[in-house]
Parts: sequence; C-alpha cells; structure tokens
Amino acid sequence: MKRKILTTSMIIISLIVMSCSQDYLNTEPSSATSTETIFKTTSEAKLAINGLANLMSIQYLSSQGFNGEGTIKMYYGNYPGAHFTVNLPGWAPITNSDYFRNLDAIYTYYPWYYYYRIIGNANTIILNIDKASGPDSEKQYIKAQALSYRSYSFMMLAQLYCLRWSDSNNGASLGLILRTDASDGEMIRSTLADTYKKIYDDLDEAIALFTESGIHRDNSLNYVMDIEVAYAVYARAAINRQDYPKAEQMAIKARNGYSLMNVSDYKAGFSNPNPEWIWSVWGSSDETLYYYSYFAYIAYNSSASAVRTYPKCISKELFDKIPDTDIRKSLFLNPADYTEQYNTSTGQYTIADAPAVVAAARAKGTDPSAAIYAYMQFKIKCNDQPGVGHMNIFRSSEMYLLEAEAKYFQNNPSGAQNALIELNKNSGRDSNYTCTKTGADLLNEIKTYRGLELWGEGFDWFDVKRWGDPMARKSFANGGSFISSLAVSFEPNEKNKWTWFIPSRETNYNKLAEQNNY
Repeated sequence: MKRKILTTSMIIISLIVMSCSQDYLNTEPSSATSTETIFKTTSEAKLAINGLANLMSIQYLSSQGFNGEGTIKMYYGNYPGAHFTVNLPGWAPITNSDYFRNLDAIYTYYPWYYYYRIIGNANTIILNIDKASGPDSEKQYIKAQALSYRSYSFMMLAQLYCLRWSDSNNGASLGLILRTDASDGEMIRSTLADTYKKIYDDLDEAIALFTESGIHRDNSLNYVMDIEVAYAVYARAAINRQDYPKAEQMAIKARNGYSLMNVSDYKAGFSNPNPEWIWSVWGSSDETLYYYSYFAYIAYNSSASAVRTYPKCISKELFDKIPDTDIRKSLFLNPADYTEQYNTSTGQYTIADAPAVVAAARAKGTDPSAAIYAYMQFKIKCNDQPGVGHMNIFRSSEMYLLEAEAKYFQNNPSGAQNALIELNKNSGRDSNYTCTKTGADLLNEIKTYRGLELWGEGFDWFDVKRWGDPMARKSFANGGSFISSLAVSFEPNEKNKWTWFIPSRETNYNKLAEQNNY
C-alpha cells in the first residue's frame, strides 16, 4: 500500500500530544486525546490552535534538515536565492534549482507534506469549533486563527508548486488541491485563480471573525495568530497575485501598531520578538531541536557544524550597494576594512593569513572553531546553543516594502519613495537615506532594499521568482562571491519556470491530481 501524504482527522490528535513547554502551550501532554474531547469546550480547543503553532517548529521526516518553517526559509528561500552565499558545492542541485522535476526527492515532497499537514489540522478545527461549548467570541477567535493558518499554508504552497502569476494566463494555469474538509481522498487541482480566491475568502472570513470576537492577543505571545497577522498574509498573497491595490491596503493595516525597530533592536540578533515583529515561531531552550533548528543552520554564534564549517554570507553584489552610512552594513564582514586577504576561490580567511580578521569575527561571538568568510553575516544569532531562537515570519519592515512595491505598480512613485524613506531614513537604519528615483530605477531601489532588509529571512528566491527576474550569480573570479559551482545564471522561463512538480507521494494515490505543472 502506498503511503498517503497526509491525513486529517488523525493528525489533530497527534499535534496535541506533542511535548510542549508550559510557557508555550500551557498544557500537559496527553497520550490519547479524541476529537470530541478536544472540541468539547473552547478552553480545550485552544490547545489545538497552539498545536498548529507547534507544527511550525518540530522535526519532520526523521531528517535533521526538516524543522518546520525554518526549513522553508533556508532550503527554499535562502539557498537558491541571488543574495545568499555559502560554500556548499554538494548542495548545487538545490541551490541551482535543478530538483523541480524530481518527483521522488524528499526536497520536492517536504513543503507539500509540511503545509498540508497544517492545512489538515486547521480544517479539523474549522469544522469542529462551532460545536464546542464556550463564549461565541472565543469560538470566533479560534476559527479565525485556523483560517489564517490555512490561508498562509495555501499561499506558501502556491509560490512553490504553481507558476508565478505573470505566467499564469491571469490565473488559468494549474493551482493547488484545495482540501478544506476532513477527507483525504482523490481531488483535482484547482486553477491558480481559484487558489487565490480561496486564500482571499479564508482571510476575509478570518478578519471578520477576528473583528467580531473583540479579542486581541497579548503581544508578548508573538506566536499567536491575530488580525494583523491575517492582514500580513493578505498583503503577501496579494503582491504575489499582482493585486496591487489589495496589497497596499493590507500592508498598511498589517503594520498598524507595529513600529519599526530602533537601531539597538536591529543589532540585537533577530532571535527575539520586538515591537516590529507581527508574527513569529516560538523558540526556547526547553523546547529545542538542537542541531536541527533554523538557528543551528544560520546563527553566526552557533556551535553547530552547519555554521562553524559553513557560515552564511551576503552576496558581494548586494553588499556593495549598501551605503557606508547604513547600519545594516555593519552586520556583515567587510573585506574592505582589512588589508588581509581571503581565499579568492572560496572566500575563506585563515588564521595564518588573516589573524586580524579572524580575531574581529571572534570578538563578535563566533564559535572559537568557526571558519571565517568574507561577507559572513552577523545579523542573525541564537539565544542558546546550538540553535535556540524565536524566528520571525512577518515584520512591519516587509509591509513598508510591500506598500512601496504596490504603489510603484499603481503609478504612485512619490508614495513608493515615501515608504522607502520611512523604512530606511526615519527608522534610523540610514539617517542619510533619501529617494527621488523614478521608473525602472525606483523599482530596482525597492528590490535592492527588500534584498537588504530581509536578507537571510527566507525571501530571496521567492522574490526573484515573483518578479520574473533572471537568476544571476557571479563567481569570485568574475567579481562576485559565489563558489564556482554555484555561480550560475538562468532565465525565468528556464528550470521549469521555477515551479516544483507535485511529489509522487501525492500523485501515487491521488490519480486526479494532474502532474502537468502548467
């Protein structure tokens, strides 16, 4: 019998029994919890919502690399992007986008499995919460959260497994399998237009329910879904769909109450929520994935071998665009600050050849045995070893960038300029920043600052795909900072139009799911 890619009614039980810290879920794990028990009261149903949050930070598929949302950021957003470099030639097939048609690869399978697992659990909550006893306001708030989780998951899947909107013939191309009930039987793929309609409909209902409930989270609980999170999902989905009026509207609403972080917060390591964070994934020392976590793959001070041996770096091309007055430039190792040289094939400094550079990196908190590379990052750190930290998903910075992009495409250059000035100058990131650019130069400015502001947070590849830009990486020999095996260039219409095939674990049992990726 072929293994099905997901279940629905059974998953809700398993997510409740996963071990969780008291601060996170505020509940003791149970070894046997029925759906009837979970939805007996709203107090008990809250545990199911907290279980959805937990699904975003657990280990999957008995593999160290698959850790919930962090894997999406690293393997699917950072590694294959244009501005994220790491000396990993063995990862060339993933980094160079050569796995899209590999139907049986675990990398093809993982996002589909992960997001449909969240969707299946969200469906169970949506279908059962109205039966629970308890205040209507609590039922509305719980349902709104589940709808927001489902729409977020559909949105992320659409970016990976569907064509970019500009190639979709106004949404006529194939979309997702829109599972919204408790069944896991055979289903056809929707159109991409219907996929986005479902995302919009879920978010419209969620926003209405959040509003009707009158409940707003305690912002110390940053991992909890709230109305501004729904607005943020809406803004990102709308920009993907090239629905620029909606993207602008929702981005402005999403950042309401979430001020841009100050310089001190910006340099604090991106591992703890601050007033700018709209939504994040929980991470604590007593709830850790150890060497399997997102921070154990990226945090510059991690003791994990994935960081010590292979520190993560910004591309030279993006780094060179950062003004010297911008505080974000100090978050990367600048070779121009030293006369000592790095290896021009790999970018690595050695103690023998560059003791001052290595000493400076150690002073910032790198592990005593960590390799030191040109342009390595000091933006993201862990709170505890080997990789403990809270991982942000939405920040108000992104909302300003979405607003700028949406206004640009609505022929409002001054509005786009003002959004960039608010983000870069008025926040203190660069007190000298100004923007008077128009036309293609303004769009390139938006792209540059989106790349800089969101570097390392999992946006890189998704943005380049969405814009329909070529992928262009330069080797050290050609003035860039990618090792030769990763210094590749290809066009938007190549590499399967940057679209992952639906994995065979879906199509083996769901014969109605068309394999044609268009």
